[in-house]
Amino acid sequence: MNDLIGLLSFGPDGWGDELAAGTGITVGLALATLPFGLVLGFFVALAKNSSEPNLRSAANVYTTIFRGLPELLTLFIVYYGGQMLLQKVVKLFSDTYVEVNSFVAGMIALGLVFSAFSSEVFLGALRGITQGQYESAYALGMSKGKTMRLVILPQLIRLALPGLSNLWMVLLKDTALVSIIALPDLLRMTSVAVGNTKEPFFFFGVASLIYLALAILSSVGIGSIGKWAERGQERR
Repeated sequence: MNDLIGLLSFGPDGWGDELAAGTGITVGLALATLPFGLVLGFFVALAKNSSEPNLRSAANVYTTIFRGLPELLTLFIVYYGGQMLLQKVVKLFSDTYVEVNSFVAGMIALGLVFSAFSSEVFLGALRGITQGQYESAYALGMSKGKTMRLVILPQLIRLALPGLSNLWMVLLKDTALVSIIALPDLLRMTSVAVGNTKEPFFFFGVASLIYLALAILSSVGIGSIGKWAERGQERR
């Protein structure tokens, strides 16, 4: 048992520093993807809630595509397809070879999928806010932007938070997919450790505990956000 614990030590004789670095990349990727996916999902939801038929159709096509494709396939399309497209554009100006950053490719791919699902959550929340609140804000002289910022968004956060919290948990786990494009996240570094030590049960068990710890910390953080969003609400 002491030998196994020693494998988690930091330094040349253990894998603790590699697993810590992989955990940092996993968390960093999830945190970088979250705002990108939220903002894109919010605008897709606005398009789906629009009175303009073309906007609604385009948003529906977008969500159908990225909700229907497997996340791994989306990742391959963004990483390899994006690299081919970028190389063709660069080739118009020079012969320099440009490689797509795996972190950026992972963020974009996961963000596209996250935005497609989060748009449905935002759409449900938007439809839960009555039209009378818009009309009341306009009657008070508020602009559309001010109405959205001061009246709609605070309620939108409260209504969408349960669904978005589930999507965050899914996103946190889906970051493991980027190991397939050689990004040294937690799962990839765990696999490297397993290949070198031949201790799959131990290292995958440690990785599971790290993912569970991240999920627990996320639950605590989401609970705090939920309390903030519910402030001023009447308790029944």
